Amino acid sequence: MDFYDLDLNDHALDALDAMNFTTCTPVQEKCIPEILKGRDVLGVAQTGTGKTAAYLLPVLSMLDDGSAFFGDTEKVFPEDAINCVIMSPTRELAQQIDQAMQGFAYYMPSVSSLAVYGGNDGNRYDQEYKSMRMGADMIIATPGRLRSHINMGNVDLSKVSFFILDEADRMLDMGFSDDILSIAKLLPPTCQTIMFSATMPHKIEELARTLLKNPAVIKLAVSKPAEKIHQMAYVCHETQKLRILNHLFKNDELKRVIIFSSSKLKVKDINRSLKAMHVNCDEMHSDLSQAERDEVMYRFKSGQVDVLVATDIVARGIDIDDIATVINFDVPHDCEDYVHRIGRTARAERDGKAITLVRGWEIRDFIKIEQFLEKTVEKVPLPNGMEGPEYRPMHKKSHRAVFHRHGHGNKSQGSKNRSDNHRKPQKKTKNEQRRSAHKKE
Repeated sequence: MDFYDLDLNDHALDALDAMNFTTCTPVQEKCIPEILKGRDVLGVAQTGTGKTAAYLLPVLSMLDDGSAFFGDTEKVFPEDAINCVIMSPTRELAQQIDQAMQGFAYYMPSVSSLAVYGGNDGNRYDQEYKSMRMGADMIIATPGRLRSHINMGNVDLSKVSFFILDEADRMLDMGFSDDILSIAKLLPPTCQTIMFSATMPHKIEELARTLLKNPAVIKLAVSKPAEKIHQMAYVCHETQKLRILNHLFKNDELKRVIIFSSSKLKVKDINRSLKAMHVNCDEMHSDLSQAERDEVMYRFKSGQVDVLVATDIVARGIDIDDIATVINFDVPHDCEDYVHRIGRTARAERDGKAITLVRGWEIRDFIKIEQFLEKTVEKVPLPNGMEGPEYRPMHKKSHRAVFHRHGHGNKSQGSKNRSDNHRKPQKKTKNEQRRSAHKKE
């Protein structure tokens, strides 16, 4: 569908022409008409499908017109009030939405916007305070920062017409559920709510039932990774992962690399270890201040840093086109997170490589990823004669991933006899059980 087939105003279409946007993505084609009708919307679509434009374009178009007709009812948007609140899980995504806003609203000088996020100095906070008191039309905010302004009495949400949650599943994962609900209670009952999520777990369904009124539900299947991504995996022990990284950087001279880990503590450890290997790297995680995060991203985007070690904060909402290699230091728990991570490479018609380090007890999760991808990811032999767990498919009856050390495999299922190495272990005494429990602690 062409954007001219949608009921957007002339200023929105002029901006799209200037940016050479002509054809809608599927999520834009389905969501924009529903938003223009005044309906609540629940959109399930992954990063990179164009969902930012799917909610910005119709809202900007209506605000620029000053009013909108929903059926026979006209809704007027006041000039001196906050008319739209967009919630973002991270500062980086808030900044990216704000940048998209500047482009789409280029021919709409009457529509003002403000990005509100933490990690800034007092001057920035004062600017946010003044802009909200004057009634910026659109506020793009992280939950914690907006709650701070609300608690200080700096913001009036009583006239908000649009409440948008971007990356709602990520916000819940980061513990913002209570903040979102408390903010929603301050909105008028006539507020139109639009919620986008990359995944649809039970907690998102519950949030949607709480916030949305008879929504239009638009689900786009999570697309498989680009065919140009060469996916590989090393099946190894945890203690071998850094040695594998050392081997990769010594032999392949990798540049423009993102290494993902689910733990910020592990990100710090990996970054320190890579620096000891003389790898030109830096780290990105939530413990950094906003100024530090901006500096890291600038250095990485400009090529001053070759390798970025990061938590999933970079997996969504960060637009970098020239990433050559993505390395998963650990296996993501969700198949969608795997797709988001490796989707950072092979963008803009480039080739890309995705490498996952799979330790023994992560094999089951990785097999689920392969089932979701409907393909077997290439298993690369470990370097330097290392031996790791053996990768086996799930047993059809038990659906359990089976693995063991090389050279110590189980006998065939048809064999009734066990060797001495595979006798059923004797039951532990109480003292042995206590010692085992103490070691685990």
